[in-house]
Amino acid sequence: MATKLHSNYIAGEWVAGANVTRDINPSDVSDVVGEYVQADAQQTDQAIAAARAAAPGWAAFNVQARADILDKIGNEILARKDELGTLLSREEGKTLPEGTGEVVRAANIFKFFSGEILRRSGELIPSVRPGIDVEITREPVGVVAAITPWNFPIAIPAWKIAPALAYGNCVVFKPADLVPGSAWALAEIASRSGLPPGVLNLVMGRGSVVGQAFLDDARVDAITFTGSVQTGRRVAQAAVARMAKFQLEMGGKNPLVVADDADLAVAVECAVQGAFYSTGQRCTASSRLVVTSGIHDRFVAALVERTRSLVVGDARAKDTQIGPVVDASQLDQDLRWLEIARKEGARIGCGGEVLERGKPGFYLSPAVLLDATNAMRSSREEIFGPVASVIRVKDYDEALAVANDTEFGLSAGICTTSLKLATHFKRNAQAGMVMVNAPTAGVDYHVPFGGRKGSSYGPREQGRYAAEFFTIAKTAYTAA
Repeated sequence: MATKLHSNYIAGEWVAGANVTRDINPSDVSDVVGEYVQADAQQTDQAIAAARAAAPGWAAFNVQARADILDKIGNEILARKDELGTLLSREEGKTLPEGTGEVVRAANIFKFFSGEILRRSGELIPSVRPGIDVEITREPVGVVAAITPWNFPIAIPAWKIAPALAYGNCVVFKPADLVPGSAWALAEIASRSGLPPGVLNLVMGRGSVVGQAFLDDARVDAITFTGSVQTGRRVAQAAVARMAKFQLEMGGKNPLVVADDADLAVAVECAVQGAFYSTGQRCTASSRLVVTSGIHDRFVAALVERTRSLVVGDARAKDTQIGPVVDASQLDQDLRWLEIARKEGARIGCGGEVLERGKPGFYLSPAVLLDATNAMRSSREEIFGPVASVIRVKDYDEALAVANDTEFGLSAGICTTSLKLATHFKRNAQAGMVMVNAPTAGVDYHVPFGGRKGSSYGPREQGRYAAEFFTIAKTAYTAA
């Protein structure tokens, strides 16, 4: 059977690309998910031009009609959650429950922002000058470029595209090369929702071509990016050079503090879920387990036992708890980090082995690094795989200091039965999101997402806070 060729979506039309790439299943590299075209510079230019041309009409579009369109997109995603969840797990390597859960989250994001369209508000306040009223409203930014990563191939596009459309912007969308399937499916659903041509454009292709064009083109008013720190810095430099609005979500080296008084079973489950689920390929993963001395040995013994019990296998198999890493280069990177950790003096308590699972795939057993210190490179740089370092500390005060001793600040967690410690940690952890007795990875779709320090830059994503990035405040004065 011939593999279907999936085209880009530009100005309301499906357009063939200059080149073709294959989407490969990391659970079984002999399985081709699909073939997807890649845009060249000319097609990218056409997509930007289409978005620019559609912007005035979409900004003035009837709010009820706009809300209905987003709700329709959300409803179809939800109705097809099993099909789309299987596609996501097949192309990215998340387990089937995780893949389906991500699809449901994407649907709920569109439905949430459908409601936000009708909940928009402004302010009418008196001026300090007699006889003058002041009206404060929010207007669309214009054309928004959305550049998304491979680890959440439908949820992250949803939480960028849905608010952009809700607030009256047009979008040019570039998904990660590794996961075009979920992005194409989302665009195909949107193409039948009633969106006017040019409002949403899917431009699959290389970052050096498509992404760079987004950064350089003055017709692109704003850039929302999720990805690596290195690429994020390039986005920032390019955006500042031409004074474009930009928003960055980048890396994390997230701590989970385990205090002496923690419930051991809760702490171990928080660590395992935060560090290893989604194969550790989450920017919110608990990659540093900061454990106080009174519970350290018991925690390590229980953590190693629990980690060894995890079932690694095909993402779509019912008993699989940990799927493969996303591709060969990511597997090689994880293995290099394990070797670096060994040379630094860390000891592998369990895992870190390449596994065979019948079909050729990128399987790695989750690894627990013991005898780690916070000064090690493996404790300071993002690995982005199923690898967690256990760092022993004397007490809570040292744990908090170690937790904050990082250039990142996305998510942080603590396991404790003390209200005093929990409250102190929530107030003093230098992170955008703080979890108490819950995994550091896993957030709701209707509340703000983002970090501080080197993890994030610009306004928060998700929830009503998304309006800050996707709109511009306007102040108008009226004299009586």
